[in-house]
Amino acid sequence: MSLFKRIFSKEKKETLDKGLEKSKTSFFSKLSKAVAGKTTVDDDVLDNLEEILVSSDVGVNTTLKIIERIEARVAKDKYLGTEELNAILREEIAGLLAQTNTGNETEFSIPPDKKPYVIMVVGVNGVGKTTTIGKLAAQFKKNGKKVILGAADTFRAAAIDQLQVWADRVDIPMVRQEMGSDPASVSFDTLKSAVAQDADVVIIDTAGRLHNKVNLMNELTKIKRVMQKVVVDAPHEVLLVLDGSTGQNAFEQAKQFTLATEVTSLAVTKLDGTAKGGVVIGISDQFQIPVKYIGVGEGVDDLQVFNKIEFVDSFFK
Repeated sequence: MSLFKRIFSKEKKETLDKGLEKSKTSFFSKLSKAVAGKTTVDDDVLDNLEEILVSSDVGVNTTLKIIERIEARVAKDKYLGTEELNAILREEIAGLLAQTNTGNETEFSIPPDKKPYVIMVVGVNGVGKTTTIGKLAAQFKKNGKKVILGAADTFRAAAIDQLQVWADRVDIPMVRQEMGSDPASVSFDTLKSAVAQDADVVIIDTAGRLHNKVNLMNELTKIKRVMQKVVVDAPHEVLLVLDGSTGQNAFEQAKQFTLATEVTSLAVTKLDGTAKGGVVIGISDQFQIPVKYIGVGEGVDDLQVFNKIEFVDSFFK
């Protein structure tokens, strides 16, 4: 099948396979029970498959699309056996994701015509936001980019300190102020510093509070407005970090944040510790916002660029 040719290096692929192991094992154990004693893909098998996809956090709407695609395939090919179901699922989900023009990247990269390239990172506390920022900064640095971090989540001292730990760990400069400082002021200072130092990438951490959407919306709007005094079209990317292990709750957070601000990309973390890896398929399909990065382990290199072909291949391997 031409879709599934090797894109990632052997090491990256092994990391991805290992990171999705729990999701894959859980999915296939449910699938084998659903087709036990069956020889063809009939209505019972499709009903069971629908239930499995929903319970694997693929999401109802995306599940219905997948089932429709398989029904059309069964009608066309007539006598499809259950032993072929794995391959059919793999092909149809890859086909569904191929309709969104995302998940095609293989490396950490930024547009060459934006300097500094400004990424504003949003997400509730506890989803792995700070860790994702640290790992992302390390990957850009590894690719020869000069990176500066901005600690604009000033409502929690722990957030500033955690980001400082990562900045020290990967040896990247960070702009910070005292806890309780104005986040927009930190962002302004970070961009001024980035321009002065001829930095390639700026990553700004912001507060992760969703309990009052109006406050959050106003704060993020103010940060953007103040940043634009230094870099006219900043931020170039608003990256929402979601915890994949929370399943449907990740969908809900995506909904809430997309209402509060214009989210342009997603990172889904903690996939290695959960059986809910299907959430990436659903989120990628439903929000039509590119899933750019996935977290499949603790190490710096376990933050990977999301490539839909490699992801589906690992999930159904």
